[in-house]
Amino acid sequence: MYIVAAEEAAVSPGDLSGTMQNDILKEFMVRNTYIYPPQPSMRVVGDIMAFCSRRMPRFHPVSISGYHMQEAGASAVLELAYTIADGLEYIRCAKDAGLSVDEVAPRFSFFWGIGMNFFEEVAKLRAARRLWARLVRERFAPEDPKSLLLRTHCQTSGYSLTAQEPYNNIIRTTVEAMAAVLGGTQSLHTNSFDEAIALPTDFSAKLARNTQLILQEETGIVDVADPWGGSYFMESLTLEMEKAAEAIIREVDEAGGMTKAIADGVPKRRIEECAAKQQADIDSGRQTIVGVNKYRSDGSGSAALDVRSIDNAQVLEQQTRRLEEVRRLRDAPRALEALARLEAAARSESREPNLLELAVEAARARCTVGEISERLHFPPSAPRRRGF
Repeated sequence: MYIVAAEEAAVSPGDLSGTMQNDILKEFMVRNTYIYPPQPSMRVVGDIMAFCSRRMPRFHPVSISGYHMQEAGASAVLELAYTIADGLEYIRCAKDAGLSVDEVAPRFSFFWGIGMNFFEEVAKLRAARRLWARLVRERFAPEDPKSLLLRTHCQTSGYSLTAQEPYNNIIRTTVEAMAAVLGGTQSLHTNSFDEAIALPTDFSAKLARNTQLILQEETGIVDVADPWGGSYFMESLTLEMEKAAEAIIREVDEAGGMTKAIADGVPKRRIEECAAKQQADIDSGRQTIVGVNKYRSDGSGSAALDVRSIDNAQVLEQQTRRLEEVRRLRDAPRALEALARLEAAARSESREPNLLELAVEAARARCTVGEISERLHFPPSAPRRRGF
């Protein structure tokens, strides 16, 4: 849809820049918003990488996400290990699609969650860069040094936000943002303080943005690369996390790679165990959450919080009408033909033609995302998650 919208604005795919998530492995581990089984899903990922490599060289075709693992309860070490393991698996996926490591790895980006354990989060980002560079060099022998670089985006934790005493979240987000900056992130999203309750208001979103601007423009902390480098404590913690994460990555390798490990349910089970322990620590008071399990307010003197309200029924009605109008005005035979070609390619054992190429053709014919998704019937027949 993005490509077709650009074409209709006289912008060619080669001129487009940006990032898509396209990280299906974390969906199987924590988010569960997948449609197809792991292997067919990885074919889609591979075809997207191949298309972008040939047609959209300025675009990042994968954003490898540890953020959702942390939000699901993973420790920093588990997030680090499984995110790097996912990245290695996507390089193997690209090779299956006929691409070299140097054709894809320089355009990978990584997406990390930043929680409240300040030193641990700084060390995690430092360990991630070291681990990625070393493992990519050892396993794939790239010629382009850019293949060893770990492009990093961070987002402050949603899990740490509380509905109780929500103004405390402003401080939490600031601490997490500082950890991301001192850990060397290249881009940053700061959550709004009211996101544990509703979608952010204009006021809370502006405050979240200004948190970044103050850190960037007033503190000087962005003027120094790796300011923790040389600290005995930080170097020791970084090395400790690197070793612990690499041990988990070796376990994934022994299981046959990340796709196989996920199909066997191992990463999901370990994250769930970690989440259960963390929640038990909060419930018992071993882990303090100010305003929730310690230093609770009686509510007196608290100002009423203005929250954003969305009429979901109205949104659904509006979008349904728009889809009906698209279907009414489109060239129906052209749309059906495009969908038939897509379905035939998905059923084929061949990697040609490229599935994204055919999906773009279907989008040009005004096929909907739902229609395109429904036509991807992969062999062998396998149960699919529907209706999201």
